[in-house]
Amino acid sequence: MSDSPLEEMEARESAEQAAEAVERKDPLLSQVTMTIAILAVVAAICASLESTEGDKTIVDKNTAVLQQNQATDAWNFFQAKSMKKNLYALAADQDGPKAAVYAKTAAQNGKEQGGIQKQAKGFEAARDKYSEEAEVHEKRHGWLVIASTLLHMSIAIATLSIILHRRWPWFSALALAAGGVVIAGWAFVA
Repeated sequence: MSDSPLEEMEARESAEQAAEAVERKDPLLSQVTMTIAILAVVAAICASLESTEGDKTIVDKNTAVLQQNQATDAWNFFQAKSMKKNLYALAADQDGPKAAVYAKTAAQNGKEQGGIQKQAKGFEAARDKYSEEAEVHEKRHGWLVIASTLLHMSIAIATLSIILHRRWPWFSALALAAGGVVIAGWAFVA
């Protein structure tokens, strides 16, 4: 129940005014209502794109970390091969009965190092690529957050136009919505 009879009367009057506006087919009401419906769709699309870009940011950052881990493992293997190569080279320098075998093993470890180094650099290049892509998605996400916020604000302000039965909130809402759409587009251009 309401606290005062005056509030109940005001609510009834507002409802009656809205009913009358519908009955007389008030063009402002129709225009604002259609605008709100369109803005709701555009805001939903923008919010969906925002979520998608946020998800892509996380996936690309995780993939970059995985690539870095693989590069680290490859560099560790490279170092292990280097140590083995050097140990076998030292053993071959001792001129023992297995010196030739040790020299051959040292040379083999040296050859394997080249492939491991190439693989490690490949992982680092992939890491850099995913890191750059994550930055692009993160920037887009930031712009889309702003665009989505402006679109949601425009919906709320357009609603004021119906409540106040004035055009200026509707025009303000259209300006905010235009800004939101431009920023959303900018997110994919910049």
